Amino acid sequence: MAEVLTPGPAASGPAEGPSTSAGSSRPSWRRASVAGGLLVALGLGLGVLGGVLWWALTDLPSYVVGSNGGANTTERGLAEVLGGDAWFAVIGAVVGLALGLVAWRRLGRVGWPVVLLATGTAALAALLCWAVGRELGPGEFTARLAAAKPGDRVPIELTLQARASLLVWPFFAVIPVLLGSSLGRDEEDPRPAAGPPAGSAPGSTGDGGG
Repeated sequence: MAEVLTPGPAASGPAEGPSTSAGSSRPSWRRASVAGGLLVALGLGLGVLGGVLWWALTDLPSYVVGSNGGANTTERGLAEVLGGDAWFAVIGAVVGLALGLVAWRRLGRVGWPVVLLATGTAALAALLCWAVGRELGPGEFTARLAAAKPGDRVPIELTLQARASLLVWPFFAVIPVLLGSSLGRDEEDPRPAAGPPAGSAPGSTGDGGG
C-alpha cells in the first residue's frame, strides 16, 4: 500500500522587501532643529565678529570745525563717506556665502525651509554687525559736532548710508542653497534597481531537465 505524503505547513517569516522609511531620506526633526539652532548661533557669532571687523577696517572721514562754527571736509572725505557701506557689503558677502554653504550642507534635505533659515540667519547677522559697529564707532555725529571747538576734527558716525547694504547678506546666503538644489541630485529620485547576481544566466530556473 502506497504511503501518501502530505506537505507540512509552510514556514512563515517576515517578507523581505525594500525599506522605505522616511528617516532614510530626510533627517529627523530633532536633528534638524539642533542643526538649525547651531546655524543661528554661528550667524550671531559671525555677526559680532563682522561688526568688529567693520569697525576696524573702515576709515571714517572727518569734518574740521571752523572759527565761524561751521564744519567742512575735503573732496576725498566726501568720497570716503560711502567707504563704510562698501566694507559692510564685502563682509556681508563673505559671511552670507559661509552661512548659506553651512545651511545647505547640514540642512539641505529638509526642503524649502532651508532657504528661509539661511536668509533669516544672514539678515540677523547683518543687523547684529550693524549694531556692533555703531556701538564701537565714535557715536552720534551731531552731538559731537555741537560740542566741538574751532579747529577740532570730528569723524563721522559709523553707520550705513544706504540701507540696501543689509540685503547683501541674505542675497549671498541664498546662492549656495540655490546652486546646491539645482546641481545636486534629488534625494526623492528613485534609485536604479539592482541587477541579477553575477554568474546567473537569465531565464534559468535551476530545475534539472527531465
